[in-house]
Amino acid sequence: MNVGKKRCQARRKRQVRVRRKVVGTTARPRLSVFRSARHIYAQIIEDTTGKTLVAASTLSREVSEGISSTGNLEAAKAVGAAIAKMALAKDIRQVVFDRNGFLYHGRVKGLAEAARESGLSF
Repeated sequence: MNVGKKRCQARRKRQVRVRRKVVGTTARPRLSVFRSARHIYAQIIEDTTGKTLVAASTLSREVSEGISSTGNLEAAKAVGAAIAKMALAKDIRQVVFDRNGFLYHGRVKGLAEAARESGLSF
């Protein structure tokens, strides 16, 4: 078994373990984060209906115009601020944070802190 496959399986185990506890409701939807080597994505999901309410990523126009690189901490903070701004526009103030199996460190932590600073609470 190669290292990449083990890392992916470990993330999948963490993802399932976290998802057992973290469920988005109408009152507190779920802020889900996905990061790849090049980009970072965030979306706010209401799990009761399965609908995505708000989404932002380094691929979206309003975020990508203000950053130089898409795979760094600066980009993650820009995505966190953008998702919070969009959520507040839709009157979403409280969310539950779903790190999606990623460790709460680096870009995932930067996105969460930027969203908190911009007005979301979780």
